[in-house]
Amino acid sequence: MKLFGTDGVRGKAGVKLDAMTAMRLAMAAGIYFRKESKNNKIIVGKDTRRSGYMIENAIVSGLTAVGYNVIQIGPMPTPAIAFLTENMRCDAGIMISASHNPYYDNGVKFFDAKGNKLNENIEKEIEKIYFDETIIKKSQKEGMQIGSSKRIDDVIGRYIVHIKNSFPNDISLNGIRIVVDTANGAAYKVAPTIFSELGAEVFVINNEPNGENINQSCGALHPENLSKEVKKVRADIGFALDGDADRLVVVDENGNVIDGDKLLGALAFYLKNEKKLSKDAISVTVMSNKALEDFLNKKGISLFRCNVGDKNVLEVLQKEGLNFGGEQSGHIILSDYAKTGDALASALQVVAFVIKSGKKTSEAFDIFELYPQLLENIRVEKKIPLEDIDGYTDIISRLENDGIRSLVRYSGTENLLRILLEGEDKENIAKEMRELKKFLKSALSD
Repeated sequence: MKLFGTDGVRGKAGVKLDAMTAMRLAMAAGIYFRKESKNNKIIVGKDTRRSGYMIENAIVSGLTAVGYNVIQIGPMPTPAIAFLTENMRCDAGIMISASHNPYYDNGVKFFDAKGNKLNENIEKEIEKIYFDETIIKKSQKEGMQIGSSKRIDDVIGRYIVHIKNSFPNDISLNGIRIVVDTANGAAYKVAPTIFSELGAEVFVINNEPNGENINQSCGALHPENLSKEVKKVRADIGFALDGDADRLVVVDENGNVIDGDKLLGALAFYLKNEKKLSKDAISVTVMSNKALEDFLNKKGISLFRCNVGDKNVLEVLQKEGLNFGGEQSGHIILSDYAKTGDALASALQVVAFVIKSGKKTSEAFDIFELYPQLLENIRVEKKIPLEDIDGYTDIISRLENDGIRSLVRYSGTENLLRILLEGEDKENIAKEMRELKKFLKSALSD
């Protein structure tokens, strides 16, 4: 597809994603959603990027042009949009965010009436409409058929209550010290409120967005600042969010980042013990360490793998009838409480697990050892199909025969080739990584 990537439409604001593109994209989406419209309402939220003003207004123009009424709620986490779309009985939801990307990028994510991210077939339909000039012109309204728009500022309370209700009633956060890094992003108001209202002593950092400091040396991609603050205030645990609060990174009381696979493993085991893990199985991506799989199998928990992307994790959950899964990068889906990765819902389950374990955070998550794994990126100009590279499949087959698990894929949002190698011998993996990178750089530079 020309527009959609692995998570909506994303690109440099004002270039790939300019006002005209956003408006036409909104028109195409509005035309598509009108086919099964029930309430003629679409909710629109955003993170804290400067370009959000431009794109939001363009999207509102596009939706109202095809007859939709729009509810604007301002800066809110992506999972909040998913929740509110269904809660407020809207036909669809739109989130304006480039997630963990720098401020100069932006993106548009869509949710259906049930708060689910769109599957690829629906994205293709919207993209087809986008490029059809006849349909775009024919679908524009006039007079009183043109849609309206209104801004609502008090829906934040609905989401806060919803997330708080996911926390177990038999425990409290009283006496728990928590540091939260909101990445100068969409959860800068919501996150501290939730933890404070549940009784925690909360220390908040990077909660002063100015339009360009979102994700800037802070949040889930830069947990080092959180680590320092946790040690400084002697907190029990620290949480780092990304710009739209769908990704979570956890830091223990010593300032050490907890590996994402250990996070998934511990939560899965906790949910099983609480009799809250559907079918005693979870869904993870191909990026997860095999040590996680081996640990879960010993605990009687099955594991389903899927391609990278929380949307793919959710599809497996729905297909298999499961309620928990995620990515090692921090996208954790608890489908009993959220339709997409929700950093705040996940954080509450994490701290609940720590409290019930009766241990310090570092001890609670020390449950298995990871197998050596290397992940490196190569910047590329063109994304040539890997199977078309002469000799590539032979190298991958040799690695597999040598007991090395490999995953090589192009990023869906950046011009990067991501390479993952995993095996028992760390030095051998490093050697194979050097050789594979050298081979791919040479092949992709031709």
